[in-house]
Amino acid sequence: MKLTKKIHACVRLEKDGRTLVIDPGGFSEENAAVGAEAILVTHEHADHFHEGRLRAALDADPATEIWTLKSVADKISAAFPGRVHTVGHGDTFEAAGFDVQVHGELHAVIHPDIPRVTNVGYLLDAGRVFHPGDALTVPDLPVETLMLPVMAPWNKISEVIDYVREVRPQRAYDIHDALLTDLARPIYDGQIGALGGTDHLRLTPGECASL
Repeated sequence: MKLTKKIHACVRLEKDGRTLVIDPGGFSEENAAVGAEAILVTHEHADHFHEGRLRAALDADPATEIWTLKSVADKISAAFPGRVHTVGHGDTFEAAGFDVQVHGELHAVIHPDIPRVTNVGYLLDAGRVFHPGDALTVPDLPVETLMLPVMAPWNKISEVIDYVREVRPQRAYDIHDALLTDLARPIYDGQIGALGGTDHLRLTPGECASL
């Protein structure tokens, strides 16, 4: 499996000549979703869901399909009948040759005065990769590669470290990092690497890794 890091929370996964993209939002590249056979969206916030980019990908390839939660599906499904699938916690499906399990229900708390939106995470191929979206969801299966939301308005580094410890993946790659400056990266890399208990790795946008 080939993992390509895109900007912020977006990742592109390729296996057996087929491509799946997760969270091509407004912070990611304009063409992040183009060419994907399957697109997964974790929740409705603009840095994870960009309606124009999803529409461009669906218009570009009539075989492209989307799996997402109801709040996102309601905004785009009418224009693409049969190609936008609504999922929730506990669902399983196949997309672009990947076996997908859905985990989680709510976005992490940003502030008690801000209502929480729905958020789902996607576990691929029985634990090979887990993308939690904007939550610290712990799947009920072992995780090989955790896509780690490292910097967000809703988390702090102690929570990130404890999340890695709880999931206990073989490796953790940073995502949700567009707000993390280069000045701060060595601090995060050092503390998560030293205290997380697993290999903590970082890819720059466009960089790839083999899983």
